[in-house]
Amino acid sequence: MTTSPHRILIVDDEESMREFLGIMLSREGYDVESAQDGGQGIDMLRRGNFDLVITDIQMPRVDGFGVLKHVLEHLPETIVIMITAFSSTEQAVEAMKLGAYDYITKPFKNDEIRLIVKNALERRELRRENRQLRRELQDRYSFHNLIGKSKAMRVVYDLVEKVAGSRVNVLITGESGTGKEMVARAIHFSSDRAGEAFVPINCGAIPENLLESELFGHEKGSFTGAVQRKEGLFEVAAGGTLFLDEIGELPPMMQVKLLRVLQDREIRRVGGTKNISVDVRIIAATNKDLESEVAEGRFREDLFYRLNVIRIDLPPLRQRREDIPLLINHFFEKYTGRPMPQIDDTAMRHLLDYAWPGNIRELENVVERCTVLGTADGPLTCDALPEQMLNAGRGRSESLTDIPENGLDLERYLADIEKEILLKALDRTGGVRKKAAELLGISFRSMRYRLAKFGLGEDDETAGDE
Repeated sequence: MTTSPHRILIVDDEESMREFLGIMLSREGYDVESAQDGGQGIDMLRRGNFDLVITDIQMPRVDGFGVLKHVLEHLPETIVIMITAFSSTEQAVEAMKLGAYDYITKPFKNDEIRLIVKNALERRELRRENRQLRRELQDRYSFHNLIGKSKAMRVVYDLVEKVAGSRVNVLITGESGTGKEMVARAIHFSSDRAGEAFVPINCGAIPENLLESELFGHEKGSFTGAVQRKEGLFEVAAGGTLFLDEIGELPPMMQVKLLRVLQDREIRRVGGTKNISVDVRIIAATNKDLESEVAEGRFREDLFYRLNVIRIDLPPLRQRREDIPLLINHFFEKYTGRPMPQIDDTAMRHLLDYAWPGNIRELENVVERCTVLGTADGPLTCDALPEQMLNAGRGRSESLTDIPENGLDLERYLADIEKEILLKALDRTGGVRKKAAELLGISFRSMRYRLAKFGLGEDDETAGDE
């Protein structure tokens, strides 16, 4: 398929300049037209679609600022480059503050113009692709696309819906693979920032000596290899959301610098001397127990409280087993475009009873495997399931001491078991805490303490059972 050449409009009251730019850019393969002043240029912009406008600043009737204003108000996908004399660069800088992409000064070099035009058109394509991607992501990651009907997930949905309309910082906690980034995206794309960037970064995946530059940017020459100025992710996410995944891995020095940014809403590039204001919403996530990290001195308490304004705890998959069939169906549709096939009873029992140490991420991998190994004309059987799932036994009680290949968080794992036993005891006793305590062989006082520890305190049904 042949791609149409980019259309460029040159607006200049000097005929020689229009001819020079027209010939040079036409030789580069662009479709070039010209206007002799700003008024004619605006008329041509109203009649045709142009990817790029190169306009002189000083012109009779309507100057370059008038052309720039028209483009900014009516043609958001069109890029503007200003032409100015060397003595009038202050005006060009002012035009860039208003929204022009760049400026060139007379007299200029041909290679300079070619490079600026090439970079400007690449920026336009990137912006257009980003807008399209954001529209697709908004449809894909909206609040209504979170999957699950369990009580634990309904609590998550309620919190997502409440915090999406605010600008407070959010901390998402949960084991690896529970969908923390999916929830962060749901918050962003359900908020008034949905039209701006969602920028994720894994704080544990970037070397410490590069992390500051990645977050805050750097100036040209600020260190070896800094051959040009670079915007950090805080600037890239301006107006949108910055998702700090694995925030518990942030080195101590970066914790201090992040705290200052959250307090002042300003950054300073590495090697820079000026503070830059940033309007960014922060959503952080971790699979660590940050309270324990604070108590052990590995995470700053003041930063924890800055991040932990609203907290969303994602349950592990083993605590929301009723959602497993829904998730299986979702992933089958994702990989095959068809609903989940029939699954025989034994295979389904393995899927429901498995402990899922890798949570939703592991489930997705298993479903992808099943789409390859399962038969197209019959029910899904155990033959398509991985060996470790079949060997894990039919009940979680048979594999309590199994350790996944990638290890586990012992404290969180034991806490999950304790919480699940408490909930099952309450369920068996109809929510009567005193009877649940007797069932578990602990005192009522101990029962109250354990329930409070997991946020399972009194409600209308259990408040009077003392």
